Amino acid sequence: MGQKVSPVGLRIGINKGWESNWYADNKNFAKYLKNDYEIRKFLEKRLSGAAVSNILIERSAGKTEIIINTAKPGVVIGHGGDEIEKLKNLI
Repeated sequence: MGQKVSPVGLRIGINKGWESNWYADNKNFAKYLKNDYEIRKFLEKRLSGAAVSNILIERSAGKTEIIINTAKPGVVIGHGGDEIEKLKNLI
């Protein structure tokens, strides 16, 4: 019987990247990981009708960037950017 391999883990570094790009020391790693999980869960629930395919989280010196790949950017941005401002304030 063959060994089962995670399709994402197999491709990371070859043709697929990480879902989060940041570095943390041992004392902050768990906090950042939990924060990433909560952000993804919140956005997936909030943007369920926007056909979100990927959420990339990048952290650098006191700044967090969230990149949302979606098929319906108008649903995420909203009329005049209202929805994106609401999301920023909620996160």
